[in-house]
Amino acid sequence: MSEAEHPIRRSADHEVTLDDVRQLMGASTPHFALQIRNRIARLIAGLPAGHPARVEGEREIARLTRLGYSGEVRGVEAEEGLPPLASVRAEPEPASAKDINP
Repeated sequence: MSEAEHPIRRSADHEVTLDDVRQLMGASTPHFALQIRNRIARLIAGLPAGHPARVEGEREIARLTRLGYSGEVRGVEAEEGLPPLASVRAEPEPASAKDINP
């Protein structure tokens, strides 16, 4: 997945909206969670604290970080005696927009 951004969102005169953040959130999966997280962080980097798009983006960044590091659990538990995969077992480190290089 490319981390390239839609040209309209990259223009200097475009005001970032909640819809912009939600379009990037889309149907995120563990496989692409960290790439989407980075795109959202770049999108909201210049917004002031308390801006609705920044608040939503920071919330989504936290969710995507957890998803990217812990994976997604579906279906039944693993068979007895089989440990979970390391990527599913690892605890995610907290991140915020300022922790991600835009």
